[in-house]
Amino acid sequence: MSDYKNKNKNTNKNKNTRNKNSSTGRYKAGAEKGTGRKRPAAAAKKTQSSDRRGAAVVKHKHKSAEPARSARKEQVRPVRAARSKQKPVKAQRHRSDAPVRVIPLGGLHEIGKNMTAIEYGDEVMIIDCGLSFPDDDMFGIDKVIPDFTYITTCGKKIRGLVITHGHEDHIGGVPYLLKQLNVPVYGMQFPLGLIRNKLEEHGMQAEMHQIRPGEVFRLGDSFRIEALRITHSIADSICLKIDTPAGVIFHTGDFKIDYTPVDGNKIDFARLAQIGSEGVLLMMADSTNVMRPGYTRSEMKVGETLDPIFRSSRSRIIIATFSSNVHRIQRIIDIAIRCKRKVAISGRSMVNVFELAKELGYIRIPDNMLVDLNDTRKIPDHELVIITTGSQGEPMSALARMASMEHKTIRIKKGDMVILSSTPVPGNELTVSNVVDQLIEKGAEVIYSDIAETHVSGHACREELKLMHSLIRPRFFMPVHGEYRHLQKHAQLAEYLGMSSRDIFILSNGDALTLTGSSAKKQAGAVQADAIMVDGLGVGDVGNIVLRDRRLLSEAGLIIVSAAIDWQARKLVAGPDVITRGFVYVRENEDLIDATCQVAKETIENALSKNVNDWNAIRTSVRESVKRFIYGRTKRTPIILPIFQEV
Repeated sequence: MSDYKNKNKNTNKNKNTRNKNSSTGRYKAGAEKGTGRKRPAAAAKKTQSSDRRGAAVVKHKHKSAEPARSARKEQVRPVRAARSKQKPVKAQRHRSDAPVRVIPLGGLHEIGKNMTAIEYGDEVMIIDCGLSFPDDDMFGIDKVIPDFTYITTCGKKIRGLVITHGHEDHIGGVPYLLKQLNVPVYGMQFPLGLIRNKLEEHGMQAEMHQIRPGEVFRLGDSFRIEALRITHSIADSICLKIDTPAGVIFHTGDFKIDYTPVDGNKIDFARLAQIGSEGVLLMMADSTNVMRPGYTRSEMKVGETLDPIFRSSRSRIIIATFSSNVHRIQRIIDIAIRCKRKVAISGRSMVNVFELAKELGYIRIPDNMLVDLNDTRKIPDHELVIITTGSQGEPMSALARMASMEHKTIRIKKGDMVILSSTPVPGNELTVSNVVDQLIEKGAEVIYSDIAETHVSGHACREELKLMHSLIRPRFFMPVHGEYRHLQKHAQLAEYLGMSSRDIFILSNGDALTLTGSSAKKQAGAVQADAIMVDGLGVGDVGNIVLRDRRLLSEAGLIIVSAAIDWQARKLVAGPDVITRGFVYVRENEDLIDATCQVAKETIENALSKNVNDWNAIRTSVRESVKRFIYGRTKRTPIILPIFQEV
């Protein structure tokens, strides 16, 4: 008890010291930053030298006073958070008036492709590097990644890439970035495991540093980062407190406020309140669910919904969910075990993530309860659960192939119960509806979010966003992670909570927000930030012109006009012949094809008779004459491609 009293006395002394120093933002030599505690000169000198190497330093890997210091800080937090007279922070502590630039390269005015750079002097750090999936008019495109032009020009300035969590819209672009730059990657255990799997598929390796919640580490001399646990729909999600020379930048990452998380790892609200009390210059916050009022339901609610469904069913259960949501997969496994059902896994991404999560301890299942998909025929229907991919109706997913009877192992039969533990991502509603219809046609009973609460979001609704704003109380605010309507609504929410509209900044990808300790200024179009399309192995080689041609081909097809010309004799030797693809069925439209040939022939002969010596001019004449003729007969505008051979 006497030790406890002594610690409290020391805490009160330290608190007074910190209050004296906080107005200037300067720290006494040999004192621990943020606490005002004295530490031995040797230890202080050792830490400073290690921090100034210019390379990234992960604190817990060095045998120093850091573990004990972290323990002492934990004792200070409740005392700090319990103060009742906490006024909004009007001025941000800062150590320098030199500007810091925040540059979003993705994730604004869109859902996905999240990537942000923070620049100070000759040092740059990156937050996340994700991808987005192609729009309906991006024919043949597999995925879309951020534009790395600015990052590659920075080159050796890059100090590291920090990952907030392991969803594709935050890590999907990492392999493509690492192919261009050797950047150290920092993140929690699970997202680093997912990235490692991606790199193996690309035949790559990378320098990776695992961090833990509450850990403080440095990137170069300019960025001191504290990783804080946050709740989301994937394990090991974090938000970031970033100390910069201009002040503190707080990045929420993707989050929701879940008071009863499945893994028991709750948000440290006391620490968030302490960060807000110490002063935050800029907050960047998730805007995905800002249009939704109220609160996002806890992940525990899904388990409460699924449990009675499993107990009452005597059928085979097939449940589709996101492969990355290992907490939900664990809940499904727990319910299956209670109902004495074996579990099988289907879908490549589901199998890969399941094996990784099981290896790292995020998923626990007795060996005798897990069965191979090929052995499911031997198990009675009422004793089997199949966890699969395809909750978004993806054409090649396991569930879609089951619905179309193309799956090599699982055949949907009458009486099967299929549960979609998800809601359609905007744009996927039609594909999900088609899969549901196919399943019902096969005789399956389909349960989805419109029927039962089989899914909860991983993003904060308005009341949770209000709580985050009230805890952090930033000087400036920049909404991120959302389309323009989401960003605007989030800006309005911040203004409703008392922020001045002059202190709220809605940026676009490629803009820059320049920060000093007392000001913020938006610079439009500061860097190049286009959407880079990935088509097979090609990265960035498909642009708007190619997409336009693909769109035209998909809408009206292609007509090829070929002919052989004797240039010296100035006469048509062979053809012209007309070949079509995706235009009309030739056997039923021979008259139209013959007439097109005649139009092309007359155009070529007319050009030759006028001594036209330019091949391109003849091609253009043929293209325009055939185009006018075809449109007059069919009201269609296919691509016309003249091909001439010189004899």
